[in-house]
Amino acid sequence: MGQLELTAGRYRSLRLGAIAGDLTALLAQAEANEVSYLAFADTLVEHERQTREAKRIDLYRRQAGFPSDKRLEGFDYRHQTTITKRQINALLDFAFLDNRENLVFIGPPGVGKTHLSISIGQKAIEAGYRVLFRNALDLVEELELAEMKGELKKTLHKLAKVDALVIDELGYLPMSRQARYALFQLINRFYEHRSLIITTNKDFTSWGEFFHDDNVAVPIVDRIIHHSHLYLLGGESYRLKQKTLS
Repeated sequence: MGQLELTAGRYRSLRLGAIAGDLTALLAQAEANEVSYLAFADTLVEHERQTREAKRIDLYRRQAGFPSDKRLEGFDYRHQTTITKRQINALLDFAFLDNRENLVFIGPPGVGKTHLSISIGQKAIEAGYRVLFRNALDLVEELELAEMKGELKKTLHKLAKVDALVIDELGYLPMSRQARYALFQLINRFYEHRSLIITTNKDFTSWGEFFHDDNVAVPIVDRIIHHSHLYLLGGESYRLKQKTLS
């Protein structure tokens, strides 16, 4: 075994796999640039750090379950009449996550609510937070099934392991009594402990309609808006605009 293989093996034994795997290329780069010993040592550490960070981000994104790869850089604010790029960028220090606050995007279909929620979730993952995306209908079905199996508490515990749960399209369809109960348990579990990012086409005065009961809607709304940032999205449907132009 040559010296290179021996050194790479030592790095692997220390679980520095990125350095071990790219050692030949890193040595060649250092020699070509005539870097100092200290600079080379720093290069090795930074290479390992960046590789691990890229793997973490990739893992968190896959675990999040985003339905599409939406980014803030691709959001077209020209179609918006009620929010600005500055308002959204102000969220990217993620103080709302640290403070266990919620984000609520309210507006008609096609104005970019889902795009924003996914994009902010992507940025949160890059910053080191764990995010989970669920369509509201799928989430309610998951909670109902867990309740029927007697596993609701276990499922809520699993969901609450993330820093932020995105609930997309809440309020598009009415809910059964069992679904309302399960959703209330979820929101109550997250209240002041984790953050929710919610998109809905209903303003809060209409939530009694799809909950079929204002007595249920009021405590749910209360827990959502108590520590929250509310954004009303207006303007022309972005999807309809794209379809018209195509």
